[in-house]
Amino acid sequence: MISRFERFSFAISGIYRSIQKIERDEMERYGLKGGYAQYLVAMARHPQGLTSAQLCEICDLDKAAVSRSIGEMEERGLLERLAVNNAYRAKLRLTEKGLAAADYVSRRAQQAVAVAGSGLSEEEREVMYRALESIAAHLQVISKEGIPA
Repeated sequence: MISRFERFSFAISGIYRSIQKIERDEMERYGLKGGYAQYLVAMARHPQGLTSAQLCEICDLDKAAVSRSIGEMEERGLLERLAVNNAYRAKLRLTEKGLAAADYVSRRAQQAVAVAGSGLSEEEREVMYRALESIAAHLQVISKEGIPA
């Protein structure tokens, strides 16, 4: 019999791998890595701009990864810096090209989520999201403080 841990971790791992593959496939259109999809969507929600630090926090990624991604996205004309006095504190904003890419990613993500959840009722979907958010919150605590005795 498969344990709850195996069932949960296999399902989450499978979902994550599928999301990564979908992101890679969709971002190829822009010559970008799949992980950049997160940045585009996050930045599109903040048209006034975000600092690198804010983007790190929103996407839950480290400073080095975000800095590399920002550099490449800037080179490709997807984002611009609004101030230059301190590169890390400068606000970053999507360009028209970046907004188009973010819109594309958002539309494709909505389509993928609609197809993936097509067998769920609204009530089941709401219960699933509440359960996942609760599990995520508890796992964050455990990852910081350790498994309670």
